[in-house]
Amino acid sequence: MPFTATTFRDEELLAWVAAQVAPNFCVPASAIDIASASADASFRRYFRLLFPNGETRILMDAPPDKEDSHPFVQVAGLFAEAGIPAPVVEQADLEHGFLLLSDLGRVDYLAALGSDPERAGALMRPALDLLIRWQISTRPGVLPPYDEALLRRELALFPEWCMGRHFGRPPEEKEAAALEAIFAALVHSALAQPRVFVHRDFMPRNLMLLEKGETITPAVLDFQDAVEGPITYDVVSLFRDAFISWDEEQELDWVVRYWEKARAATLPVHADFGDFWRAYEWMGLQRHLKVLGIFCRLYYRDGKSRYLADLPRFIGYVRKTASRYGELKPLLTIFDRLEEKETTVQYSF
Repeated sequence: MPFTATTFRDEELLAWVAAQVAPNFCVPASAIDIASASADASFRRYFRLLFPNGETRILMDAPPDKEDSHPFVQVAGLFAEAGIPAPVVEQADLEHGFLLLSDLGRVDYLAALGSDPERAGALMRPALDLLIRWQISTRPGVLPPYDEALLRRELALFPEWCMGRHFGRPPEEKEAAALEAIFAALVHSALAQPRVFVHRDFMPRNLMLLEKGETITPAVLDFQDAVEGPITYDVVSLFRDAFISWDEEQELDWVVRYWEKARAATLPVHADFGDFWRAYEWMGLQRHLKVLGIFCRLYYRDGKSRYLADLPRFIGYVRKTASRYGELKPLLTIFDRLEEKETTVQYSF
């Protein structure tokens, strides 16, 4: 079905393709098929352009009044320098918010794992190798820091949007004090970790599956929010994902594999795996509380309802981690109140 403009932004997109893309490919604009490729939690949209000769490209539509595409171009360059497969920026019109990118195909890791879970090991091994390569390429001062201010802004989304807006149960006085103590501990743990390049959404949905014979090569998408931050962040993003979960024995095996690979690559991970695992779990908790807030905000502010279905997965992650560490157990009672469950863990705020 041909792409039809229904908004002023759509008209701008068609005009840009006609003026900037079609001449470079020596074809009339009418010969380029435009189809929706994907959308994400931001205001960006992606379209697949099909040319008469069978070639394809991805057109990123990032309205400049809502999205800054400069970081995307910068980080794409960092991946290229590190030899990591990622979309190549072939044309960039940052003023108008349009980027023409190479097309990495239609199959991402999430789809591949969903269709054949038995391939998980074969897919995760090269993903870990890619992550190690990304972290090794770290150069201090190149990307924005994942600092205390950013960590706290993210955590603040949970009481505002998840507790207050979604559950209609804003923190009570004792809960607010307990959350502040937990947030401080999580931020301290994150800032105490060695710092590397952090993709910040290194999860199966953002890894494209490239296959040549029996060789599996992941390619990276959605990296415009990359920062320099805690070394465990991308690891826990991969294995405690928004859209797929693993049993703990499998997760532990993969995290050990990462830790061993990181040590062999002389990355500054903890010398003791137990210390690394604790940092990993606490980093995951910070991310999961943040995501609970973000997913609720996406629904109540932006009208994107599909993310609400994954709230139970994240609540499960939070409960599992909080049950293991005394400092974090107040979260169990908080969630018991939110979900109207009988409290089974006794402690005092």
